[in-house]
Amino acid sequence: MTSCRFHMRDFIAPQSVTASLTAESKSEILKQMAAMAATATGKDSHIIFDILWEREKLGTTGVGQGIAIPHGRIEGLDRVYGFFARLAKPVGFDSIDEKPVDLVFLLLAPESAGADHLHALAIVSRLLRDVKLCEQLRKAKNEGDLHRILSNAAEAEAA
Repeated sequence: MTSCRFHMRDFIAPQSVTASLTAESKSEILKQMAAMAATATGKDSHIIFDILWEREKLGTTGVGQGIAIPHGRIEGLDRVYGFFARLAKPVGFDSIDEKPVDLVFLLLAPESAGADHLHALAIVSRLLRDVKLCEQLRKAKNEGDLHRILSNAAEAEAA
C-alpha cells in the first residue's frame, strides 16, 4: 500500500476471522494465528511465529482489557494483513494489566511498510479501546458477525 489513508476493510478479510480459537498459552495463540496468517499470505508459519515471538520479547502486545495486538513485519508481503481471533476461553498473555486476553488482533506488514504499518496499528488500537465494540465482539455468534462488527466499526470511525 502506498497511501496511509486506508481502513480495516483493506486488511481484514472474512476468512481472516475466527470465533473460538482454543489455546492454553500465549505461544499457542501465536502459533495458531501464525498458521492462519500463513494460509492467507503464503508465508511460512514458523517464520511468522518467530517474528511475532521476537516482538513479544521486546515487550508484551497484551494491551489490557482482555486485548492483545501482536504485530510484525514480514519480508515479501505485498500489503498489510489483519487476523482476528476471539478465544474460546481467556489465556494469560503477560498483558500490561496482568489480565488474560480473549480478543487478539494480529497485524502483519511488509518490511518496507513504514507509515502503513503504524497507521494500521493505530486503527486497530483505537477500535479495540471502544468498550462497547469489545462487548459486541465477545457476544457475536460467529465469524461473519465478528467481521461485520469490525468492518462496520471501522466504517463508522472513518465517517
